[in-house]
Amino acid sequence: MQKKENIIKSLTVCYFIIAFFEVIAEYFVNRTLICTLKPIIPLVLIVIYCIESNKKNTLFIVALLLSLITNILFIPNTPSCLFYGVLVFTVHRIIVLYLIFSFQKVTDFIPLIIATTPFLLIFFYLFLETVEIPENSIYIIIFQNLLISLFAGIALSSYFMNDNKQNSVLLISALLFVMLQFVVFVEKYFLVNEFEELFRPLAMTFNALAFFSFYKYVIIAEKSNNN
Repeated sequence: MQKKENIIKSLTVCYFIIAFFEVIAEYFVNRTLICTLKPIIPLVLIVIYCIESNKKNTLFIVALLLSLITNILFIPNTPSCLFYGVLVFTVHRIIVLYLIFSFQKVTDFIPLIIATTPFLLIFFYLFLETVEIPENSIYIIIFQNLLISLFAGIALSSYFMNDNKQNSVLLISALLFVMLQFVVFVEKYFLVNEFEELFRPLAMTFNALAFFSFYKYVIIAEKSNNN
């Protein structure tokens, strides 16, 4: 058991070291390092999860693999790759929501609706104020806004209804994913080709933290459900 914990700790340190250098690579626009490190981050998290989890949820592993594909598609920063990247990430977000609903067991939807509404207003206001969205991405972005708002809504409502460790970690993860989507949306569609030296490292920071916190949530939720 101690050996397993030491391996997990070592891999976790490796995860954050790789993420740190990836953030630096994004700042200096080092394509070689970006292409090398960006796909590795989800792979390391998959290894950590498979070692720590007793259940090894296939859907969570698929979600991380889709994140890997999204990371690769976002590297070229071309309209076609961006479109497919958003498409793949949409599938990823659907799987993530399915996982959350399977863990959270929501019975009262009124708090969920109330908690989701502010996020819908924020993302759709930003969407309506943006004129740079390609026509083929409009419906995907709308759907993405619905999904991230629902993600944040279920996390926020669960936290207020039952403030335990599982719901606290889920809320942290949701807020990080909200910031990630906000930063990526602003960079890709709102302030195109502006402040990339700021937005890309910031997006990568939120990405690494959001996925790690969601992995922690899945582990806690699996243990809680087993008990």
